[in-house]
Amino acid sequence: MSLYSYVMNRNCTRSDNKRDAGLTTPDDVVRYNGISYGPHRKWNILELYVPKEAQKPLPLIVSIHGGGYVYGTIKTYQFYCMSLAQRGFAVINFNYRLAPKYKFPAPLEDTNAVMQWAADNAEQYGLDMNNVFMVGDSAGAQLLSQYAAMWSDKEYAKLFGITPPDFRLAAVGLNCGMYDLPSLVTDKSMKYLKADYLGKNARPDDPRYDVFAHIGGSYPPAYLLSSEGDFLRDKLQPMLELLRSRGIEAEGKIYGTAETYHVFHVNLRDPYFEQANADQTDFFKKYIRA
Repeated sequence: MSLYSYVMNRNCTRSDNKRDAGLTTPDDVVRYNGISYGPHRKWNILELYVPKEAQKPLPLIVSIHGGGYVYGTIKTYQFYCMSLAQRGFAVINFNYRLAPKYKFPAPLEDTNAVMQWAADNAEQYGLDMNNVFMVGDSAGAQLLSQYAAMWSDKEYAKLFGITPPDFRLAAVGLNCGMYDLPSLVTDKSMKYLKADYLGKNARPDDPRYDVFAHIGGSYPPAYLLSSEGDFLRDKLQPMLELLRSRGIEAEGKIYGTAETYHVFHVNLRDPYFEQANADQTDFFKKYIRA
C-alpha cells in the first residue's frame, strides 16, 4: 500500500466514524444485508434498502461510493443510502474492489456486475429496471460518469470487455467529482493516485480513459452538485457545460459556505444535506416513466 492509500484510509476512517456516530437504521426502511453479486467473495457484497410498505416495483438508485479508488465500504455509505430509500426509492449500496490491490477497470467491472444482479433479481425484490438512477461522489462520480458512457455507447463498453445488462438509466447524480480521467495520468500532483489506480505505466492516450469522447445524445440526464468548500468544486462547471454542449439535459448547483466540505451530501448532520438530496431526487423524479 502506498503512503497515499495509507493516509487516505486512516484519515477517512476516523472522519467517517465520527460523522456517523450514533446513527441507526430508520424504522421505515427494510434492509437486506450481505448479498453476494460476483465472484470476489470479500469484495462483491451489496446491501439493498427498501422503504417499508411501498408499492412495488420501485424506482432504483444505485450508489457508487467515493474514496479515491482506495477507500470506502458499504458501512460508510449505509446511512446516506437509507436516507435515499426514505425518499421512495429502492437503493443498492455496494462494495467494489479497491486499489492498489485491484486496478482499473476493476471498479467498473464490479459496477456492471451489480447492475446484472439487479436485472436478474428485479422481480424478487420489486425493482423497476425501467426507472434506474445512479449516484456517485468523488472517485465514485468519476466511475459513474464513465459507466454511464459505457451504458450509452456499447462500442465504448466493448473496450473493457463489458456488456451492460438491459435496463433504462433514467438519470445520474454526479456529486463532488473529478471527471477528466486523462488528467489523472498527466497531473504530477496526482502521481500516487495514478500509480495506485491506473498503474505506474498508464498512458494518457489509452482510449479507455477518454470518457468525454463517448458522451453523446444517449447519455442520461445529470444533476451535478458540489459545495463552496469542496476541493473539487471547480470541476462542476466544465462538466456541466460539456454535457449541455452535447445536448444532454443537465443541472448543477454549488451548496453551502466555505465550511461546507467535500461530499457534504452524505453527512446526515450537515445543514445542507437535506436540500441537496431533495434537489437531486426531485430531479430524478422528473424522469420516472409510468
